[in-house]
Amino acid sequence: MYKAASARLLLRSLSSASSVPGKSRLAAPSARAALSRPCAAWVGRAGLARAAGTGPCFAGARAQIGAAVPAVERFQRRMATQATEHAFKNILTSLPKPGGGEYGKFYSLPALNDPRIDKLPYSIRILLESAIRNCDNFQVTTNDVEKIIDWENTSPKLAEIPFKPARVLLQDFTGVPAVVDLAAMRDAMAKLGSDANKINPLVPVDLVIDHSVQVDVARSLNAVQLNMELEFSRNKERFGFLKWGSSAFQNMLVVPPGSGIVHQVNLEYLGRVVFNTDGVLYPDSVVGTDSHTTMIDGLGVAGWGVGGIEAEATMLGQPMSMVLPGVVGFKLTGKLRSGVTATDLVLTVTQMLRKHGVVGKFVEFYGEGMGKLSLADRATIANMSPEYGATMGFFPVDHVTLDYLKLTGRSDETVSMIEAYLRANRMFVDYNEPQTERVYSSYLELDLDEVEPSMSGPKRPHDRVPLKDMKSDWHACLDNKVGFKGFAVPKDQQDKVVKFDFHGQPAEIKHGSVVIAAITSCTNTSNPSVMLGAGLVAKKACELGLEVKPWVKTSLAPGSGVVTKYLLQSGLQEYLNQQGFHIVGYGCTTCIGNSGDLDESVSAAITENDVVAAAVLSGNRNFEGRVHPLTRANYLASPPLVVAYALAGTVDIDFEKEPIGIGKDGKEVYFRDIWPSTEEIAQVVQSSVLPDMFKGTYEAITKGNPMWNQLTVPEASLYSWDPKSTYIHEPPYFKDMTMSPPGPFAVKDAYCLLNFGDSITTDHISPAGSIHKDSPAAKYLMERGVDRKDFNSYGSRRGNDEVMARGTFANIRIVNKFLNGEVGPKTIHVPTGEKLYVFDAAMRYKSEGLATIILAGAEYGSGSSRDWAAKGPMLLASSSTQIGVKAVIAKSFERIHRSNLVGMGIIPLCFKAGEDADSLGLTGHERYSINLPTNLSEIRPGQDVTVTTDNGKSFTCTLRFDTEVELAYFNHGGILPYVIRNLAQN
Repeated sequence: MYKAASARLLLRSLSSASSVPGKSRLAAPSARAALSRPCAAWVGRAGLARAAGTGPCFAGARAQIGAAVPAVERFQRRMATQATEHAFKNILTSLPKPGGGEYGKFYSLPALNDPRIDKLPYSIRILLESAIRNCDNFQVTTNDVEKIIDWENTSPKLAEIPFKPARVLLQDFTGVPAVVDLAAMRDAMAKLGSDANKINPLVPVDLVIDHSVQVDVARSLNAVQLNMELEFSRNKERFGFLKWGSSAFQNMLVVPPGSGIVHQVNLEYLGRVVFNTDGVLYPDSVVGTDSHTTMIDGLGVAGWGVGGIEAEATMLGQPMSMVLPGVVGFKLTGKLRSGVTATDLVLTVTQMLRKHGVVGKFVEFYGEGMGKLSLADRATIANMSPEYGATMGFFPVDHVTLDYLKLTGRSDETVSMIEAYLRANRMFVDYNEPQTERVYSSYLELDLDEVEPSMSGPKRPHDRVPLKDMKSDWHACLDNKVGFKGFAVPKDQQDKVVKFDFHGQPAEIKHGSVVIAAITSCTNTSNPSVMLGAGLVAKKACELGLEVKPWVKTSLAPGSGVVTKYLLQSGLQEYLNQQGFHIVGYGCTTCIGNSGDLDESVSAAITENDVVAAAVLSGNRNFEGRVHPLTRANYLASPPLVVAYALAGTVDIDFEKEPIGIGKDGKEVYFRDIWPSTEEIAQVVQSSVLPDMFKGTYEAITKGNPMWNQLTVPEASLYSWDPKSTYIHEPPYFKDMTMSPPGPFAVKDAYCLLNFGDSITTDHISPAGSIHKDSPAAKYLMERGVDRKDFNSYGSRRGNDEVMARGTFANIRIVNKFLNGEVGPKTIHVPTGEKLYVFDAAMRYKSEGLATIILAGAEYGSGSSRDWAAKGPMLLASSSTQIGVKAVIAKSFERIHRSNLVGMGIIPLCFKAGEDADSLGLTGHERYSINLPTNLSEIRPGQDVTVTTDNGKSFTCTLRFDTEVELAYFNHGGILPYVIRNLAQN
C-alpha cells in the first residue's frame, strides 16, 4: 500500500500545474483531497472494513503513485463508482414504531459491534454518525470513520476529520454578509461562464433577524412598537435584501424581525434534535455564524460557532475540516442552594473552565447533578461556551430534554421518534439505568451546593466576583492600574460626586453609578426561572416602596414572545414596568452594543467629569467599549441582580451590610428583603410557563408582521446591486478572478500596521456598535449624504464592505502599543511617524505598494465569531500578494477567528512558547519578511516558519494552517474562491 505522504507530494504538484487532458487546474484540490485520504481497505481494522462492505483497493495502487497524471483521473473515476454504493449500507437499520410500521431507517452505531463506541463521549458519537452517514470515500472516507471510533488514541494526535453539519444557523448581522457573498458568488459564476444557480444552500439554512433592536426608546409602554418602527426605517433595505434572499435561494428559512433572539428561537423552535429526511433519521447538528450557537448544546444538539465564510462553504456542500477535539468530562453533583441562580452557576463554570484550559475542546456534562438542572439552566451554561473557551458545552439528551421538547410544543409523536432513535443509536442518557463509563480527555467536578451568588467584570466575562466581595473588588479596581481589573482613579478623586439636572430634577452620579441596567441576551432571557425571579424582585421592591432612579436607562428585551406571555400570565410584568423595565423589543440589544444613547444630561455628567460609570446586564459579553462607549465598567449578572443593582443605583455597595434604599415606611430595605427563594420562583414557573404559549408564539412566527409583509422585493435570481447603497454593496473578493489559483506567497519587507498586547477581541477588530462621528466610516457615510442620526451601527452595515473596511480596528477603546498608552482607533505610519486612523494608514501603505503585518499577544480574536474581523483586514490589502495586511503574528488565536483569517487568505503565525514581541525585542518599527515557500508542496500544516527583520533579528513561528484543506484554501486565496472554482468546473 502506498502512503498518504507520497500521495500528497503528487497532489501538491497538481495544485500548481495540472496537466490532466481537458481539465483546468481546478481539478487539483479535488484530486488532492481524494488521494490524501486512504480508501476503505487501508483502515487496518478488519471489523470496520467488513461493516463498511468494502473490498481491497484497486490493483497496482503503489505502482501508480508518481506515474502519469491520468492515473489520478482513473482513481477519481474509481472513487466516483464506489460512491454510488454507500460504504456503510450494511448497518442501515429500520427503526420500528411501537404500534407498527417504522419511523424510518438509520445508520446504526451498535451494528458496528465495536466496543470502543460505548466508551466514546456522546458528543463524539454525533461526529461519528455524521461521518458514517456521509461517507462517500471522497469527501468523507472510512479512514475518517476509523479515526473517530479510535478517538481515545487519535484525538491527542490532533487528527484531522471532515464534518458535515445537518444545518446552518444565521442571524441578520452575519446573515446579510453571507447572503451578499452568495449573491456575489452567483455573479462570479456567471462571469466565469458557469451556471450561477449552482450557488444555492445544499443544507437547511435558518436565518433569524434578531440583531436589529436598538434601544432608542426605553421606559415606555409603547417601546416595542416605537423601536420596531425606527428599526424598519433604518433597516428597510437590509430587511428587503434578506427577504429577496429567502426566495432567491433554495433551502433558506428567514424568521422575520421582532420574533426573538436567534439562539432562543433555535432552542424553542428550530432545533430538531433528530432529523427525518427522506426516511433517514440522524441527529440534528448545526454550525452558526454567532459564537453563542452553542446554546443549542443544552438541548443535546451539537452546535457551535464558525466564521461566516466557513458557514457559507458548509451551505454549499463543503465538509468542515476540523481537528478531532479532546473532550473534558465535567461532573456535576448536588443541587443549587436556595437563592442561587443559573447565572451564578454559569459564571462559576466559566471561571473553572478558563482556568482548566478548554480552547478547541468539547466539554461534556454528566453526573447525578444533571437531574437537578432544568433544560433552561443547561442552555444557560451551554450558551457561554465561547466565554470559557470551549468549542461547545454539551448536555446529552435525557428525560429532562424530552420534557422540555413537550413543553415547547413539539408533538408527542416527534418526541417519541426522537427518544426511540437516540436510544436505538446509543445517544440517549437514562440516569435510571447503569451507566457505561465513558472516557474523557480530562475531568472536572463541581458540587452545585458550592456555587454562590456572583457577577463578572468589569471588563471580561471570566473575571468572576462573588457578590459578597463586590464592594471591595470595586475599590480595588479603582485603585489598580489601567487593565482588565483596573481604572487607575486617584485616591482623592474616588469619592467625587457629580451633581446635574435631569429634566428639572436634581440628580447625581459618581464612580460606580449604574447608568444602564439591562435584562437582555440569549444567555438568560430563555430561562423562565431567572426572568420570573427578576419580576419577583421588582414586585417586592414595589411593595416596599423602592424605585429605580429615572436617569438609569433600564430595559427588558425578551428572547422570544413566550417570555412576554409568561410574565403577563404571572402578573409580574406590571411590576417590572413600574421599575422602568418595559419591554423594548425582541432581539439582541445591550449585550451586542445596541444600548442606544444615554440621556444627554447623563452623558455630559460622565464625559465632563471623567466618571467611571457602570452598566449591569444579564448578558454574556462585557468587553470595554462593547456595551456602551460611556460605561467603562460593565458587569454580567442574573436578571434578578440586574433589577437589584438598578434599585441600588451603584455597584459600590455591600448587599450584606448596606441597605439598597429607604422604603415607604421610612425603614431601610436590604437585599435580603427583596430576594426571592428558589421555592417562590419554582411556584411561579409552574403556574405561568405553559405549553400553549410556545405553540401559539411559533405558529405565528412565520407569518411575519405587517411591516415585514409590506416589503416588496424583486424575483430575479441575480441581485441588482445599487452602487449608491450604503447598506448593500457588491464586495470586491472576486474581482478579476480567474480559474487559476494564485498560489502561496511569502511576505517581504512588510511594515507593522498595528502592535497589540493580549486579549484583542473581535469587538476591537470589527466593532458592531455605534459609528463614531469622526471615524473614516462616518466620513464615508457623510460624503454620501447620510446624516449622523442615520448612521445606524456597524453591525447593521455589514452588507457594505466600504463601511466595514473603514470600521476595521475602529473601536474607541483599542490599545495599540504604537500610541504609548493612548487608546483609540489610530496607529503610526512607520515610514513617516505620522499618526493616522488605522484605515487611512492602511490605505497609505497600500498606495505605496507595501505589505503589512499585525503583531499581537495571547487570545487574539477572542469574543463573538465575526467574519468581518477577518474580512476587514483582508480588505485593507489588495489582490496583489505583496500589498496590504498579509499576516498576523500572535501568541495565540481564538479558534474561530484563526479559521476566519485562513478563510480570507491571511497567514496566521504563532510565536513559539515563551516568546512574544516584547521578549524578542520587537518594537513594531522593523520591516518583516516571512520566509514561507511559494511552492505548495513544500508547506505542511503547523510547520515552522522563519521570520526576519531588517535590523538583523530572526525568530521562528508556527504556521497555523492546521489542516490540508486550509492549505488548499490558502492556495486559492481563500475559501470562497476555492468553492467557486470547484463549482464552476463541475
